[in-house]
Amino acid sequence: MGSPMNRNFLDLLEVKMVVKFKLISACCENMGIGKNCDLPWRLKSEMAYFSKMTTDTVDKNKKNVVVLGKRSWDCIPDKYKPLPDRINFVLTTTKNLDLSEFKDTYVFNTWEEIVKKLEEENFKHQYEQVWICGGSKIYEDAMNSKYFYRLYLTRIKKNFDCDTFSLNWWTI
Repeated sequence: MGSPMNRNFLDLLEVKMVVKFKLISACCENMGIGKNCDLPWRLKSEMAYFSKMTTDTVDKNKKNVVVLGKRSWDCIPDKYKPLPDRINFVLTTTKNLDLSEFKDTYVFNTWEEIVKKLEEENFKHQYEQVWICGGSKIYEDAMNSKYFYRLYLTRIKKNFDCDTFSLNWWTI
């Protein structure tokens, strides 16, 4: 017979899910991440990696959350909206943006609203991981938040003509 401490330990232990942001990005040598609302490169293996990382879950009853800024959302071709098999969060300063036509898509105006949703009792059991997917301001805000956990970065060892740039990851 085990001691009361061991027997009741799991009953007494309150497991609190901690929100952690994982950032995922690809950038070229000049820190570019985009050109004309598109990726400046075509790398099938990189797109497959992004999709696998942001989609795969251990618990197949759950999905991952992807957080994108409005411009990044707008740059996704319509046929890929929302990003499939993921819960899409769009962070924007645009008030009353309506994306209700898209399944599993939510609009937020602040990071505080996002964290509040992630911590909701009825919602926190629906997702496994939170992936920050850009753009540059979203990356910067997430990286500087207390919720930042890990960066998954593909470094493309070539310069591309870009009009959108990321943080200088090498100096962080």
